[in-house]
Amino acid sequence: MKRILNYKMVCATALAGLLTISSCTDGFDKMNTDPNSPTAIGAQYLLPTGLEASIDRYWGHRTRFERINIDAAELYVQHLTRNIYSNEGDDYTVSPALVANNWKGFFNDALLNFQRIIIQSAPDGTAPNANYEGVALVMRTWVFSLLTDMYGAIPYSEAIKGTSGEPIYTPKYDAMEQVYAGMLNDLKTANEKLSTSGPAIAGDILYSGDILKWKKFANSLRLRLANRQAAKKPAESRAIFAEILGDPAKYPIFTSNADNAQLNCTTVLPSNNEWHQVMIQDGRTDWNISKTLADKMNALGDTRITVYANPNKDGKYEGHANGLPDAIATGYLATSSTIGNYFTRANAPEVVMTLSELNLILAEAALDGDIPGGDAQGYFEKGIAASFTQFGLTVPANYLATVGPVTREKVLDQKWIALFGQGVEAWIEWRRTGFPVFPTPDSRAILQNNGILPTRFPYPNSEYSLNEANVKAGEALNGGANTMQTKLWWAEK
Repeated sequence: MKRILNYKMVCATALAGLLTISSCTDGFDKMNTDPNSPTAIGAQYLLPTGLEASIDRYWGHRTRFERINIDAAELYVQHLTRNIYSNEGDDYTVSPALVANNWKGFFNDALLNFQRIIIQSAPDGTAPNANYEGVALVMRTWVFSLLTDMYGAIPYSEAIKGTSGEPIYTPKYDAMEQVYAGMLNDLKTANEKLSTSGPAIAGDILYSGDILKWKKFANSLRLRLANRQAAKKPAESRAIFAEILGDPAKYPIFTSNADNAQLNCTTVLPSNNEWHQVMIQDGRTDWNISKTLADKMNALGDTRITVYANPNKDGKYEGHANGLPDAIATGYLATSSTIGNYFTRANAPEVVMTLSELNLILAEAALDGDIPGGDAQGYFEKGIAASFTQFGLTVPANYLATVGPVTREKVLDQKWIALFGQGVEAWIEWRRTGFPVFPTPDSRAILQNNGILPTRFPYPNSEYSLNEANVKAGEALNGGANTMQTKLWWAEK
């Protein structure tokens, strides 16, 4: 059950001129400790706050200039398009406020909470609990993966240490290759720490304290990251696939949609799905289904379109082209499908990773030779079936025949379809592989960024004023300028 717990750190204020008393001071510190103003917050409170902050931000976020998914990524990958305000993402732009707010939000609202859990739950911490530590390692890794996959080199080894014994206020930037090595190692460590016979945890609004599911998420996420770096570090990635798939008892992975990592929202405020808050509560109608997505799904006879979109006035599922200026785009309000009610209802889940994605990762890895003897076709079909099942559908009788035998491009096409709603992940995969191949932009589209679909987010201006030397070193590690045209480390093309 999703719930927001707004626990805030309350700082003690030192009072000048406090009475100096030479007697009757035994126990004074205890007497003057306010139980309603704690100086330390337990993991049971930090965990739901961190989960809520990070997943809501990734999925949608209610506030303008915060919506990294629906005002940027979902438009870049042509799941959605705009009918107004095309200069907010649909024309290959991104506002400086959006990249700055999300940089700050992921570091301060998400990572900081998970880091505090890791510190206090460690064997030498104030409240040792290996399961809390393992869960926080998984989530810290996921958030770091978002940051590095969106921006490139990031503060990693010296990050979130502003309140440590030896604080670091200007952390160095680490190359993506080093960040990936650290993340993959942390996920392996998390799997080792997580134990179904270990101590219980509270405040888990993702898996309700089910540690086996956390282990499955840790190992499935490790496979995602191994696959993502496979073209650059093939030996290391093959070893990870062999280790995890070779010992399912030690390294369990997703086996059903019940294992999906998703925040299950409620119909009670403020725990609603973020898309519901934007599109229903706030009455925003700025988004439609992209013509690219609708045309692809209609051609395949893909019934998931009935979940992703609402039919237009003629009962059809149609979209309009991306990048159209407002004066043209608004003309499609009567004919372009809106986002499906499944995704805008109050209790729609906010999805992080699914069984479908995992099987499509395995299909790609099998085709690439990273799983020797792996059944690429079998994984491919399981991935497709899991996506349909996720939405309460069955695969149409002729669907697999229409799609045809498995190829790498078809795997990535199906991953793009299955990742509807998860625009950040779909954008990462497109930038890594170049698939799906998007159609030539509409002749009426007005595109910025020299007409190049963005390859990364620029670093926020605040980094150049607060951490200039290190952010410039980060640019050098990326091998290009701080623009949305520099390709990241794992890019294959």
